[in-house]
Amino acid sequence: MARVIPIRFCVCLLLAGCGGAGAEPELVFGKRGVQGGEFVKPRAIAIDKDDRIFIVDYTARIQAFDRQGKFLGISFTTPDYRNGRPSGLGIGRDGNLLVCDSHYNCLRIYTPEGKPVRVLGGKLGTEPGQLGYVSDVVQDQAGNFYLSEFGETERISKFDEAGKFLQCWGGPGSEPGQFAHIRALALGPDGLLYVADACNHRIQVFTLEGKLVRRWGTSGSGPGELQYPYDLAFAPGTEAILYVVEYGNHRVQKFTTEGQSLGVWGGPGRTPGRLASPWALAVDSRGKVFVLDSENDRVQRLGGDRFVIGPDDAG
Repeated sequence: MARVIPIRFCVCLLLAGCGGAGAEPELVFGKRGVQGGEFVKPRAIAIDKDDRIFIVDYTARIQAFDRQGKFLGISFTTPDYRNGRPSGLGIGRDGNLLVCDSHYNCLRIYTPEGKPVRVLGGKLGTEPGQLGYVSDVVQDQAGNFYLSEFGETERISKFDEAGKFLQCWGGPGSEPGQFAHIRALALGPDGLLYVADACNHRIQVFTLEGKLVRRWGTSGSGPGELQYPYDLAFAPGTEAILYVVEYGNHRVQKFTTEGQSLGVWGGPGRTPGRLASPWALAVDSRGKVFVLDSENDRVQRLGGDRFVIGPDDAG
């Protein structure tokens, strides 16, 4: 059952207007449990064009909800999860659900109702075309898949729509173009690929052919700094607003594509408006941000006007 949190009227001097870094969300839904609509450490989220919300949690269940947090009765798992659970979700250009079966070194594609369509990969290895731990996936308008891998490989592998390997780039390290624990990918409205380089505490931006365009972020808790960015997603439209969830800072930060901070929301805690080790986020067609509050076993929804510009008061 979704629990609606009313927005309280407030007056403040912060540049963002009403609210604060711990300002209450519009909606909170979910609680710890294994029944339909409940979660155990939700870890990845994707939203399709119809604003259906797909969430996978630590039990390996993939569940579907509407934008009000109502459980839609869709719940399924990958074929085997004894080695580990999926940790990345995406939406294909045909509307199918893309599931990163991380510990099984493959991408599984399902209909929105949970019917298996096909599998890409599955062969463990470090050679080009083989896959390691698959953390996230996006698909471009040409049909190409981009899969991020971390661990021994620390790279991005590109496949065509049929699953043919095209190229890969990256490698372990902290130099430009290298990675340390790639957690997530997002395609920008500028046609570039944005990468959450979690343990390097930065975002790296590439062309779709793997050329590094820019990078930004340093370790810290101030505005514009990052602490383990775990996921990122763009607002709809051409405004080019990027939201980044920080596992280490227990918050969400709003950026331009050049890395300028436009505000923060969250901070450590258990009450609505606070987060505990958030893993992921997604943005719906109306620009609402859905944050997986993982250690609190719930989802919080907020609008882009909830972000504070100025000193971080999320501590």
